[in-house]
Formats: sequence, structure tokens, C-alpha cells
Amino acid sequence: MKMYQVDAFAQQLFQGNPAAVLILEEWLDDNVMQNIAQENNLAETAFVKKQDERNFEIRWFTPVAEVDFCGHATLASAFVLFQLNASLKQLSFHVRKLGEFIIHQADDGKIHMNFPIRRAEQIDNYPAELRAGLSKPFKAVYLSPQAYIIEYASVQDVLDEQPDFAKLKTLGKLRTAITASNRDVAITAQGIDSYAEFDCVSRYFAPAMGIDEDPVTGSIHTGIVPMWADRLNKTELVAYQASKRGGTLYCKILDDERMEISGYAKLYMVAEIFPENE
Repeated sequence: MKMYQVDAFAQQLFQGNPAAVLILEEWLDDNVMQNIAQENNLAETAFVKKQDERNFEIRWFTPVAEVDFCGHATLASAFVLFQLNASLKQLSFHVRKLGEFIIHQADDGKIHMNFPIRRAEQIDNYPAELRAGLSKPFKAVYLSPQAYIIEYASVQDVLDEQPDFAKLKTLGKLRTAITASNRDVAITAQGIDSYAEFDCVSRYFAPAMGIDEDPVTGSIHTGIVPMWADRLNKTELVAYQASKRGGTLYCKILDDERMEISGYAKLYMVAEIFPENE
């Protein structure tokens, strides 16, 4: 069985977020898919089941569990499908709980993904473990279907954060994103000038899902970007996820319910795996 490994939200290898992709004619047993994801030990392994030439079902597994939504592995999967069929320029992924994702590839290779917006609402009451798990002061806490989204006062605080993963792990399936914008304040600190081109900068922690810090997370930007779009009065934003590998997400608000997240990808590896030997 062929498996592809792709660096998503990257234009060079060893940047962005690596994802494994398997293209299937029929679903494997759930336990087999989970074991493959655990063996890969990447943030996500995507399994794609073909319906016809333009329509596919997609599922995503971390090393410890299946998840409802993963942006970077969707990008990686679309990249593989476009590579396998050079004449294919648009396709649809059908997702169990989130409906249809329409994906198209531009002439320069950038892949555009139409996603549902998952708005985050500001909350005043949040677990003490969230406050204890973060070392920097923050301005506000928001809650999306996926994660706590924490607004920091500065990009530098986002970059300098050293979270306590053991405490954040106690939050369970709710992950933690931290974010700030350079557009909110005048940029005076020389150390963050290189981030001036980005409308917002974030990091993302999911220790309960087997991922202490995710390199680049497309899904959480369906909550982060609408928040900053409202604040900055913009419909097109460039976001950066400031992990060690880093990645750029090109984002566009389409309407109240949908947005587009776009990025590039690079193929790292094609492998043959033998799950039937287990």
C-alpha cells in the first residue's frame, strides 16, 4: 500500500507541517488506521477514500485518536491527488461532520481550500489549568469548537511562550491556541520586524492528542482568522504559525459561514507500507 508524506503550508522541505496520506478504494478497519497513524507519529495521517474522479471522503488520525477536522492534512491530501492527476484542478472532500470542502489548485501550485468558519466566542470563565499552563499574561480568552484561543498583547509574547504541557494536557480534547496581531499596535520592537508582513501570528498546543506543539494548524485558523478579520476590518489576511518549522496561511473571508485557507505543499516521501502483515 502506497503512502505519501507531504510538508503542508510550506514551499521548502522541512518546513510547514508534515502529514501522511493514504489513498484508498475502501476504508481500512478503524484500528488499523489508528495503528498506522501511531506508527507514523506525525501530527496527522489522512485517509482518503475515492468516490469518483473529483469526489473523495477524508478522515484524519493523530497518533492517539481520530479528529473531526484537520487543515494541513487536507492540504497534503489535495496536493497528492493533484499530483497523481495533472488534469485535475478542482475536487471535493466530503467530511462526516462538516460537509463538503471544495478544493482547487492555482497555476502556481497554491491550493485553495473552502472551509466552514468555526467562530470563537469570548468567555470569562475558563479552567485554572489553562492559566497555569501558560507563562505569559493574556488579554482575553475565546472558545471555539476545537480549542481555547488566547489573545496575547504582543507577537513577542506569543514567540516567547513556554507552556507547561502537563497542565494543558489536563484540558483533554480542547486544545490551546495563542495568538496576537502586529496590526493592533505600532511595531517598535526590532526583534519582531520580520513578522510585520503578517496580520496575525499564532501557536497551537494539543498534548492530550499526542502533539505538544503542532507545526501549522489549518483548522484552528477557521476560528483565529475570523476573529482578527473583525478586529482589523479586513477580509484577506496572511497568518503565520510560529512553531519551530513555521508556516504561512493565506486566508480570505468569503461570507458569514465560509472562508478560504490557502497554502503550498512539498512532497517529501513516497513509501510502501504493509499493514496487512500486522
